[in-house]
Amino acid sequence: MYVPPHFSVPGKETLIRLLPEASFAILVSTGEDGVPLATHLPFSYDETRGENGTLIAHMARANPHGKVLEQSEALVIFQGPHAYISPSYYASNTNVPTWNYVAVHAYGMPKIIEDTGSVRRLLERLTFDNEKELSQPWNPDQLDSKRLDGLMRGITAFEIPIERIEGKAKLGQNKSTEDQAAIQATIGELWK
Repeated sequence: MYVPPHFSVPGKETLIRLLPEASFAILVSTGEDGVPLATHLPFSYDETRGENGTLIAHMARANPHGKVLEQSEALVIFQGPHAYISPSYYASNTNVPTWNYVAVHAYGMPKIIEDTGSVRRLLERLTFDNEKELSQPWNPDQLDSKRLDGLMRGITAFEIPIERIEGKAKLGQNKSTEDQAAIQATIGELWK
């Protein structure tokens, strides 16, 4: 990701700020024929595992992406808040259209998880992370164990220990104080 110095933000800290709202991310890997594969998935993030943390997710076992997961480094793209910025939003009249946004790119070697107990813990973590704000959170224990076992056989569970992480917050930091204030007054604050 191209990150000019004035838009660079700490990757790990930025990812933590983006989650859970940005936990639906894009997994990108190289396929066997060299063609990129991209799959949109919900991810959970364990910041305590490894220097940069570890991502966990799963996909349908039928997804061809799962067959190449462990063959090369993967990229996971987290998209934060973003907005189109019209030149008419600025206080000055020397600007052109642009887009303000926050994004995190996380890189690492995926590891497929086969152990049934570990797969179940992964599913419990993913479910908890997405249900924890609900008044009556659902959990996998609510399924009949035979049904849950069958569903678990239909997925490829994996984790990605993050080896490298980049954060970018392009929010007009290179603009004048007046232009920044005009943008905030027009679209509100993207990154609180």
